[in-house]
Amino acid sequence: MDSGGTQEPGDRHGRPAVGERTPRSIRVDGLSSLPATPQRRQQRRLAVAARELITRMVTSSAGEADLAAAADRLEEVVDLLGEMPAEHIYEGFSEAANAGPALRAMAMAMAIDSGEGNGEDPDHGTAESDEERSERLGFFDQSPLIGLANPLSPPLVLEHDPSSPERIRGTVNFGPAYEGPPGCVHGGHVAATFDELLGAAQSLSGTQGMTAHLEVDYRSPTPLGEDLELSGWVQRTEGRKIWARGTLHVDRRLCAEAEALFVAFGPGDFQVLLEARGG
Repeated sequence: MDSGGTQEPGDRHGRPAVGERTPRSIRVDGLSSLPATPQRRQQRRLAVAARELITRMVTSSAGEADLAAAADRLEEVVDLLGEMPAEHIYEGFSEAANAGPALRAMAMAMAIDSGEGNGEDPDHGTAESDEERSERLGFFDQSPLIGLANPLSPPLVLEHDPSSPERIRGTVNFGPAYEGPPGCVHGGHVAATFDELLGAAQSLSGTQGMTAHLEVDYRSPTPLGEDLELSGWVQRTEGRKIWARGTLHVDRRLCAEAEALFVAFGPGDFQVLLEARGG
């Protein structure tokens, strides 16, 4: 961890100058701005059912015959889904560090809520509707941590802290599928949650980067089935480097805290990832 200890937001390293507008988190605003299209509603409904399926599977003590019957029916659903179209629908990817044209597209979409911008695409000069700009961020709905359409997502809910604009707060409740020690969340899921939280918090620096280093200190057991509260903020920035810190509590008990280093992409790097994924 950094030798300076846990620095709260608002110090000289992470706070905008007086009169400057605090940047917004692309992950938070991107997911919340998505239109509730009929397709998206059904994707999220399917994910809710799949989460419940996972929970019941890992807690079932049924006998062989019942398990076999359930597996038969589930295989039918798998076959049904396999007959449907499958492709990468969205620009970007669910981990969502960004740069270059992708970052500009996200910034345009974020301008929907803030009232900024004129809807003009800087690359093509054509106007887009609010819904079209929001759809550029549709991949957030597939995130394995915050995506409402991804059954692997708990999901983690992130928002800007209304009492502290320099902080991102989150809530999450892990079910039995995430168990590590008895009655406790697996430490790997705690670490992944911090990666997502601090990935959102780094946006408050005004830029974006990919995780270069993540360090987690586990202070006390993180319980399953309870509402957990998280808080993340920018600690400091230096050139392309962004340091962020975060905490995880249940009630008022500190379960874990973390520090992460993010490194902003150079021009064109993000596009290379997109093209590689497409291949």
